Amino acid sequence: MASQLTSEQVTQLLERVRGGGDEALGELLPALYDELRRMAAGQLRKERANHTLQPTALVHEAWFKLVDQRSRDWQNRAHFLAIAATAMRRILVHHAEAVGAKKRGGDRDRVTLVDAPAELAGSDSLDILALDEALTRLAERDPRKAQIVEQRFFAGLSNAEVAEAMGVTERTVERDWRMARAWLRKELERDGTAGE
Repeated sequence: MASQLTSEQVTQLLERVRGGGDEALGELLPALYDELRRMAAGQLRKERANHTLQPTALVHEAWFKLVDQRSRDWQNRAHFLAIAATAMRRILVHHAEAVGAKKRGGDRDRVTLVDAPAELAGSDSLDILALDEALTRLAERDPRKAQIVEQRFFAGLSNAEVAEAMGVTERTVERDWRMARAWLRKELERDGTAGE
């Protein structure tokens, strides 16, 4: 389904979308589909084995949320993927809540933290609702750090891509990423949800 477009070509498509070009919107999904599906598959690998959402369904749900937005002020590929990551996070959280997750325990969906985000927890699994609650608290204190966590963890963007999407230096992203992971680890340990 996907075509191979450069970041510059994707940015041009996004400019056309911002200008009201609905035909450009039709070209955008095929241009980014493989990347969105990779993001979705990565997120679902962190979920419980019998999760009812599949990567394709997660991509499509996120896509519908994105195109239904009033503001389509997507600046470039990294910015679009960061917003897509937020949409996927919200879908996964909503899904966890919809299947009857209780506030502290019960049938909560579990997320396995893979790669660098594993430093957030002392074990291999983490409650996605607890992570969402902690990220919400972090966003109240420091919105930029919360955005960096979303983009690194949910979108799988590199420090350089996050820096580009947010208009900050890569060094700032590295520092904030390190501080946000430490803060989240502390919050999740305090809540007793960092590992089981």
